Amino acid sequence: MPADPHSSPALRASDADRDRVIELLHAALADGRLNSVEFDERLDAALVARTVDALAPLTVDLITVPGGDGALTPPLAGTPAEPPAELLTIKERHGSVRRDGRWTLPHRLALRTAWCDVMLDLTNAVRSAPELVIELRVNGGNVELVLAPGMVVDANELSVRHSVAAIGRDAGDNTPETLHVRLAGRIRHGRIATRWPGTHR
Repeated sequence: MPADPHSSPALRASDADRDRVIELLHAALADGRLNSVEFDERLDAALVARTVDALAPLTVDLITVPGGDGALTPPLAGTPAEPPAELLTIKERHGSVRRDGRWTLPHRLALRTAWCDVMLDLTNAVRSAPELVIELRVNGGNVELVLAPGMVVDANELSVRHSVAAIGRDAGDNTPETLHVRLAGRIRHGRIATRWPGTHR
């Protein structure tokens, strides 16, 4: 029997599509919108999803798009993956944390980790305010901030003990300031570093 000429084939999901959904699920777990059981169930479904239609229900209650139908079209089209939050809290013990790609920066980011490797890549992040405050309570492990030219770091409120701090203020290329990153809190028995890809200090 011939296929219906008016029907459209399901749009196949790419690795990038699945990664965006997984990033949203991690953010929802971190800020309490999902519990660990819900997160595990949705993560498993995202990893095996083959179409965008299969991915959409996993985040339909986590993304608010005015006038939208809850589908994943806005994040896949390159718009912010989530509305800006006042506070985003990341908690992890004895694991790793990675945020990169196009993600919406909160006004404040609280990092609560112990013996973890943390990489926060802000180079393609959507900026919701002229300043981002990162409040650290880190015991052990490594924290790396990957920044774009124009992002300036202020670490005057950060307490570092029994740790290594390799924190630069800016990219050193005289780019006008576009985002002020203020580090506060404390790091113990770890390492924190900043870097700007493609620049030479």
